[in-house]
Amino acid sequence: MQKSELKPNQNYLEYVKSFAAPTQHFKTCYRAFIVGGGICCFGQFLRFMFEYWAGLQGDELAGTVSIVLIFCGALLTGLGVYDRIGKNAGAGSIVPITGFANSVASPALEFKTEGYIYGLAAKMFVVAGPIIVFGVLSGSIVGIIYYFIG
Repeated sequence: MQKSELKPNQNYLEYVKSFAAPTQHFKTCYRAFIVGGGICCFGQFLRFMFEYWAGLQGDELAGTVSIVLIFCGALLTGLGVYDRIGKNAGAGSIVPITGFANSVASPALEFKTEGYIYGLAAKMFVVAGPIIVFGVLSGSIVGIIYYFIG
């Protein structure tokens, strides 16, 4: 490839960069840390409360906390709050389990006008579907390997 072929692309990138606001990396990382940490602290608070009030332990406790966090993420997405949190927090709102709930609920809400089957149900797993499929597939493969090894 010659240098003359690269120049128009570089000119375009410089043109786009002239309109884009400079990224404030420290501020972005700080917000992601605070919001992600806040979500995790809320999850830990739920864990303490379910353990203390309901007497849950082990897998029941972990499952209950996960279900409540997923419900909260889906509810906040439905109310339009989670999108505003995501704009300010970035990866801090995506990484916890509430981000998974958001990735499932957002496409479902976006395509609900197309009907319950072709819109809501079909588009619900557009983002999260491949994660679920590959998670189940890789978990099955690892399980088969462990079955034959041990």
